[in-house]
Amino acid sequence: MAAHGGRTVRDLRRENRTAVLQQLYFGGPMSRFQLIPATGLSSGTISNVVAELIADGLLEDSGGTGTQGGRPRTLVRIAAGSAHMIGVDVGETRVRVELFDLSLAELARTERPLTQPGEYDVGVVLGHIHEGVAEVLRTSGIEADSLLGVGVGVPGIVQSTATDGTVVHGQTIGWDAVPLERLLRGSGHLPPGVPYFIDNGAKAVGQAEMWFGAGRGARSAVVVLFGSGVGACVVTHDAARGQAVEWGHLTVRVRGRRCRCGALGCLEAYAGAEALVDRWREAGGSPSPGAGQEAALTQLLAAAHPVDGAASDEVATAVLAETAEYLGAGLSDLINLFRPERILVGGWAGLQLGARFLQSVRHHALSRALRHPAARVGIALGRFGPDAVTVGAATLPLADFFAHGGRLPDPRGTRTPVPVPPWKAALGRRMA
Repeated sequence: MAAHGGRTVRDLRRENRTAVLQQLYFGGPMSRFQLIPATGLSSGTISNVVAELIADGLLEDSGGTGTQGGRPRTLVRIAAGSAHMIGVDVGETRVRVELFDLSLAELARTERPLTQPGEYDVGVVLGHIHEGVAEVLRTSGIEADSLLGVGVGVPGIVQSTATDGTVVHGQTIGWDAVPLERLLRGSGHLPPGVPYFIDNGAKAVGQAEMWFGAGRGARSAVVVLFGSGVGACVVTHDAARGQAVEWGHLTVRVRGRRCRCGALGCLEAYAGAEALVDRWREAGGSPSPGAGQEAALTQLLAAAHPVDGAASDEVATAVLAETAEYLGAGLSDLINLFRPERILVGGWAGLQLGARFLQSVRHHALSRALRHPAARVGIALGRFGPDAVTVGAATLPLADFFAHGGRLPDPRGTRTPVPVPPWKAALGRRMA
């Protein structure tokens, strides 16, 4: 049955469920009466939708609230245990897997280190993901059928294809058009109805920061992920869910240092944690033999900022100062290009370097950017810790859950897709 604007009654029901779920998810417990102005839906529609969502097990009563001169109103809230999500971070030093309930409370986690040459072999990473997913389900006692999906944050460029699903182009890790979604789905480790959602790690963190973190309330932001390399997610009015940009491969010095991607003079070749430690070593620094990136970066910081009153190591101090200048210059380009309200710096290296380092980065960024956008941007650390990518990855199936009006995946793998807008279908037929 058709409704207004080419939408069907089913479309309207899905949109109404989405509106109620999102309002309760981000706004907290509310009464049915409060949901009317908050969603713009009629009282009858609210009553029907809330009753339906309670019957589906997605909402539950959470007590009552008093009103002036009236009877108490019953509050409803999201039933946190009604569904679950898994977030996976295919990171630079490890594969981390976390299981969350619908409220994003962590129920279980595990990680597998990536420390040896060749660890980015696709088979090795797939094995780590499968083992990690099985472990968090086993230790938590959660059944796989209750999963909304598995979100996976990866380095590199992510492309959606008709034949292989999501394909990953990870040049810095040696992945050339890896059909990661097809490989994960084809393993048979999870029921066919449990979907995989794969996206760039910086974009996943960007969504988490905008939904729940330091970006909440901003109309535009850039979320920077600073780890072994550097990446960024740009959130604007036109790209509300964020757009990953390969910011780390912006050229900052012609014929400069060779980057992991093979090019010369990339920002990542100077400002990524891997390059930072290499430059410290080349300048005469002495990280412990065999120390990994995180340990070596800790040692560099200790040398530059000793806590025992000893004199600072001049080499470490100079390398950090130069790195702050490169990062600041890179941020000034983002300010001039996108004019964001906020820039949020995250990633394990960004958080480890901390507020003192960020102060220097902020100075260089604002001094190089055009005055008008520089005067309107705030630069701060992200709110999530080193596991930000797993949280961000878990929001990928959560966003799909909202888009489908809270419909849970079919265990048989026959989930009804979100309808295509009429204009898109019509133009698609003309271009076929």
